[in-house]
Parts: sequence; structure tokens; C-alpha cells
Amino acid sequence: METSIGRVLRDRNAGLYLGAVLVSGFGTSALWLASGIWVKELTGSDGLAALCQLALWAPTLTGPLLGTLADRTRRRPLLVTANLALGVLLLSLYTVDTSARLWILFTVLVVYGACGVVTDAAEAALSATALDKELLGDFNGLRMSANEGMKLVAPLAGAGLFAAYGGARVALLDAVTFVLAAGMFALLRVSETTPPPDPTPLRERTAEGARYLRNHTRLRPLVVAGGLTMLTSGISGATVYAIVENLGRSPSYTGVLYVAQGVGSVAVGVASGSLIRRLGARRFGGAGIALTALAAMLSAIPNDATALAGSLTNGAGLPCVLIAGLTAVQRETPDALLGRVAATANTLMFAPTALGIATGAALVETVDLAILLPALAGARLLIAAPLLRSREDRVTSRPPSA
Repeated sequence: METSIGRVLRDRNAGLYLGAVLVSGFGTSALWLASGIWVKELTGSDGLAALCQLALWAPTLTGPLLGTLADRTRRRPLLVTANLALGVLLLSLYTVDTSARLWILFTVLVVYGACGVVTDAAEAALSATALDKELLGDFNGLRMSANEGMKLVAPLAGAGLFAAYGGARVALLDAVTFVLAAGMFALLRVSETTPPPDPTPLRERTAEGARYLRNHTRLRPLVVAGGLTMLTSGISGATVYAIVENLGRSPSYTGVLYVAQGVGSVAVGVASGSLIRRLGARRFGGAGIALTALAAMLSAIPNDATALAGSLTNGAGLPCVLIAGLTAVQRETPDALLGRVAATANTLMFAPTALGIATGAALVETVDLAILLPALAGARLLIAAPLLRSREDRVTSRPPSA
């Protein structure tokens, strides 16, 4: 564990990258919660408050298109500009003081989400250039740990700041974090060349990312498994209140389960680099999915200890296939395609979560947990099996052409 952290922090670029992820992730997580509270306070509507999350998440569906932008310019200037632009944009939220001006908040959230898709693609592409390839597994794991760690503390900080000073101050905090992140990206030492003009139509350039993933025999299984796992994650996430009710606890106990899950995610993120080197990307991802199957079985038992163990295990298992997928994409994709391939992979892995939540919301009302959760466990084992059976995991030949 210490070795993984040391490997990253000894690298100047990796340390700056991780610092940028930490500060911007803190601001994003703080605003994520505060925006819903803000809308609820101004309108009293639970539905409108929930739309804040939809506004942030919806641009993910256009990931393949937005990721193309990260391949048409140098990534470091793009990251610096995008972070500074978001910092300025967030200041417009100082004008939101009545329900009539909530359209400004929703517009900002949609732009915020779209910029997040572009910067995620640019970060994935630039880190593959700025960092040693052997460091990518460690870095991606620590990045996941940083994001999950921020989710544990930043929402509480955002809620407290909102309660004391209002939503505009939370927006200001987020703006400051973006400016700090822009400064850290600007300090990266990396040599980039401006991509040459490409007369290929935008639609065709966008499709290249999906075509590359479809034709790549090593990446495709990881990305497909990641998407299917996140689909089941959405379903199991919709059962959390039913699990708490099964324990005889109040709904607020869900917070305890989420903290346990976050702790598991932080722990596996720190250890992921060494685990990927030992197991290989696909077996690491498959082992993580198998852990989520165990987590579903533990959560089906109406006992506090097993429910907490299930949440901890789920948190440890769920990120594995995502870290493995991103690391493999970075290692095996040509630089000219990396932005759109990374964005397409992210869309394919994360978008199914929404469908899973909707499916889970329907199933939890009609299917007993004692049946639903073991069925999810079985489905996850089926998803994990092809990855666990894999013997070839390291790059032995050139990746296929686009």
C-alpha cells in the first residue's frame, strides 16, 4: 500500500495530477449536494431537487462526441482553460436568489457536466502521456481513492457551508478549487504537439472511438463487463432503503452503509496498482466483480454486521473493473484516439447505471430481497467468469488499428 502511494508521489507529474483531482473533486462533491438543497429550499419540490443530479449526469450520454474534442487540441491547455472557465461560470450562481432564476443554476449544471466529460477524457489522455505506463494502475487507483474520499467529507462540508452562508458561497468554494486545479495542470511537464487538421466529418471521428473498442479483443471484455457491473450496481443501489428497512433501522442508517462502501473503495484504490501488476487487468477486474457478488449475498442477510460487511465489500469490489478498464484503455490506445476512446469507454461503463436504478426501483417494489439480491449475485458471477478465466492479460501484440 505504501509502495503504491510512494510510486505515485515520487513522480512530479503524478503528484500534481493527483492534487488537481483532490481539490476539484472536493468542490464538485460539495456542489453536488448543495445544489439539490438549494433547489429544495427555493421551491420545496423534491422532483426539481432531483433534477440537479440529472443535469450533471445527462451530458455523460454524449461522451463519445464530447471526447472527440479532447483529441483535436493539446490536452494540457484544454484542461487549464476548461477549469478556469468553470471557475468563472460558477460565479454566475451569485445571481440565483429566487425560484425564477433557477434556470441559471440548471444551465450551469448542464455545462458543468459537459465540461466534466471533456476534461475526464483529456485527463485520461494526458496522464497516459505525462506518466510512465507502469504507473497508470497505481495512479488510477489513487485517483479513485481520492474521489471516493472526497465523497465522504465534501458533501458534509458543502451542506454545512450552505446552511451557514447559502448556495452562492458553495459555488465560490467550487470556483476556487477549479482555479487551483488549473494551476496544477499548468505546472505539468509534458511535451505535446498540436494535432494536424482532420477533414474527416465529426460523426466519423466520433465513431472511431466506438469502433476501436469494438474491434479490440482485450479492451472490449473489460468495458462490457464494466457496463454490466454498473447496471447491476444501479439495481442494488435502488435496494439500499429496503435493506435498511430489513434491518429494522431508520432511513438515516443508509448514511452508515454509504460510509462503509466509501471506505472499501478508498482501500482498494490505494492497493490497485500492485494488484493489477500481480493479477493482470482482466483478472483484477473479474475478482472485483466477484467481490460485489459476495456483497449482494451479505446484504441479503438481515443483520447489521453482515450489512456493513456487504457495503464494505461492495465498495472494494465495484471500482476494480473500472480502474482496470481505464488503465487498459490508456495503455493500449494510440494517443491520437485516446480522448474519444476513453470518453466512449466511460459512457459504456457508467451510463447503464441509470437504467439499473430505474430497473431496481421497479424490482424492489415487487421482488423480495431474499430473491433479488442472490439473483444479482449470480448475475455478477456470470459477468466475472470470462475475466477470471482469462490467461492472456499483458500486451503481447500491437493493438488493432482504428
